[in-house]
Amino acid sequence: MKTFIDQRFFCILTEYTEILFFRFLSERLFIFKQRLADVHQPKQLQGFADLGKPNKIWAIPAIHSAVDKLLPLHDAILDNIQPGDRIVYHGNYTGYGAQAVDTVEEILAFRRLVLAMPGMIPSDFIYLRGTQEEMLNKLLQLQFAPNPSDVLLWMLGNGISSTLQAYGISPHDGIEACRRGIMDLTRWTNSIRLRIRAHDGHETWMNQMKRAAYTQEGSVEAPLLFIHAGLNANKPLNDQGDSLWWDGECFESIQHAYKPFNKVIRGYDPAHKGMRMNCITATLDDGCGFGGQLVCAGFDQSGQVDTFFER
Repeated sequence: MKTFIDQRFFCILTEYTEILFFRFLSERLFIFKQRLADVHQPKQLQGFADLGKPNKIWAIPAIHSAVDKLLPLHDAILDNIQPGDRIVYHGNYTGYGAQAVDTVEEILAFRRLVLAMPGMIPSDFIYLRGTQEEMLNKLLQLQFAPNPSDVLLWMLGNGISSTLQAYGISPHDGIEACRRGIMDLTRWTNSIRLRIRAHDGHETWMNQMKRAAYTQEGSVEAPLLFIHAGLNANKPLNDQGDSLWWDGECFESIQHAYKPFNKVIRGYDPAHKGMRMNCITATLDDGCGFGGQLVCAGFDQSGQVDTFFER
């Protein structure tokens, strides 16, 4: 009797071991297949927006707080936008102009208005980070800078001053805080955060900004790359770093298509040379905020501009 029980126990143990083994084997095979599939799929670029397969891309360059020009431009887009379109803002929403808060409010209001249309979804909107937004982000960490006074004075002279004032923040208080030391400076930068948070949606909107946006080969006839101001053509997109904001001169020197993209479109020219396009690059900045106009270009799937507004 004991021998029978031992044999029965051995058979059950063997069957159970086999079940565990085959379950382990199937799990490892599933993981292997997943990893193999990942190898053949294009990697998602960190901090970049894949525009998918849009019907049309509406590109809006630097605004620089010119809400009076943005309002009629939004109205023109609203009359023409269709489900499947994308809207790409190229950064520098604020800076230099006095109506920074009103400009952000208009951008958020327009987003709500478009999303109320049948067929439009949140991912249809892409907001790129510009030099003004990058400076504001660094300003919130000013207490960690080795020379905060010099950094702050440089920022104030490059457009941030009017943005701070629009949010009710005194630039002079910041200069004084730099002189008094890190504790006072930390309190001042925290006050900036609180002022921004006092406006519903502003901080969330700022935190959602992307480094660049693109369409891929296979999705559209001519892949496009949308950036703020600069691009180093000798580096891959993931290695651009601060070049996307500060390397405007390198963008000017691009002589060949930045593969795999047929054309690179930027929305801000630090040299203020005006709007211009060729077969591989496009600069949409027409000097808005510096005496020029605010424009919007509608790019079709072939990478050509088939709609153009100027306000």
